[in-house]
Amino acid sequence: MALDTGSATATPTQLKVPATRPGRWLDHYDPEDEEQWAAGGRGIAYRNLRWSIFTEFLGFVVWGLWSIVVVSLPRAGFTFTTSEVFWLISVPSLVGATMRFPYTFAVAKFGGRNWTIVSGLLLLIPSIGLAVAVSNPATPFWQMLLIAATAGLGGGNFASSMANITYFFPRAEKGWALGLNAAGGNLGASMGQLVVPIVITLGAASMINLPVAGLVWIPLIIVAVIGAWRRMDNLSGARSDFAASLAVLRQPHLWVISFLYIGTFGSFIGFAGVFPKLISDAFPAYSGFQVGAATVSLAFLGALVGSLARPLGGRLSDRLGGARLTAVSFAALALGVLGAIFAIKSGSFWIFLACFCFLFIATGVGNGSTYRMLPAVFHSSEGVTGARLAAASLGIVSAIGAYGGFVIPQVLRISYEQTGGYDLAFGCFAGAYLIMLVVTWACYLRRGSAMAGQRI
Repeated sequence: MALDTGSATATPTQLKVPATRPGRWLDHYDPEDEEQWAAGGRGIAYRNLRWSIFTEFLGFVVWGLWSIVVVSLPRAGFTFTTSEVFWLISVPSLVGATMRFPYTFAVAKFGGRNWTIVSGLLLLIPSIGLAVAVSNPATPFWQMLLIAATAGLGGGNFASSMANITYFFPRAEKGWALGLNAAGGNLGASMGQLVVPIVITLGAASMINLPVAGLVWIPLIIVAVIGAWRRMDNLSGARSDFAASLAVLRQPHLWVISFLYIGTFGSFIGFAGVFPKLISDAFPAYSGFQVGAATVSLAFLGALVGSLARPLGGRLSDRLGGARLTAVSFAALALGVLGAIFAIKSGSFWIFLACFCFLFIATGVGNGSTYRMLPAVFHSSEGVTGARLAAASLGIVSAIGAYGGFVIPQVLRISYEQTGGYDLAFGCFAGAYLIMLVVTWACYLRRGSAMAGQRI
């Protein structure tokens, strides 16, 4: 459907669909206007959502590339220690979490379409860098670490993508759209772990072609950038709410929910990063399955079920309450890591895989339920409405939560260095989840607490 450009004297109320300007800028876009939404706004919103999901998907792929590549480094001639390998896994998460802060505000500054193009092009840096680094076993560790850090650019995409899409949808459909956007992006962590082991071994006989792990994504990145350039839009009405951002920093609930999100999303991205390494260390015979000329790793299953469970967490939270479901998720996470300890001690790979899939489902449900809590816990502050505070909190919470992707590999590294195994780390994780369960109960479920009667 072609957009009506309107006239120079048209007012927003006279426009059935938004007016366009060069550079694909849309003026007077209002998703809450039912007439405009039906006349073309819905099509605009979902068109932008599709390309947003695709670009964010590739961002998660790139963000998690090193988690699967490190498992194959010894076969390619690299001799890094276990400690160095965990640094290669965790540094992209550290950088990605940090990049989420500026990425959150980039949409309002440069336009959603424009920033999607830029952030997509930036994915070429870690993809090409990885291919160059792993092509030479003499590449020093510090260079590998620096190149791995650039993969964190993919982690920032989530924040800008979510910030952009929230402007396109009315309140009645915003939750569903953001859930699709988040889940579609999270799937990138799984698909990278599925595709990379196949492409680096396909047709390579007894050798592996490790540079292909980065090169294979370049055509898709280019497609995403071209698609964003031709099909996405900038909204002139999208503006960063700095007043709300400053006000929300003074809200205690921001820090409580950020702490909880470290336990849910931080666990998702952290365990997704270390899962291939854990399988390789604890069950080396199951680190890859030969299918014809290619090798397939089952590590992708964890991030896959976790991604698919995220929308389920949001939907169940609407019925049961976000805080209640978040508490259940932390209890499940504690059980999952304790089950993983049992599986390693018993030498059962299939129990280990089942426990980790259970754990990933709990992270996905917890991601959805924790985000569901945000609109309910914030109240007006110094002239800033609760809705504005909740919107401003999205990027901040997502950034702080992502630091869990750095913490988990580092705790596992310390555990391995101190004890030669991972039991100590898993025990610490179980204790942390129980603390988070208690915090959830004390702040949002405990009878007599300020939030208990509000069905958070």
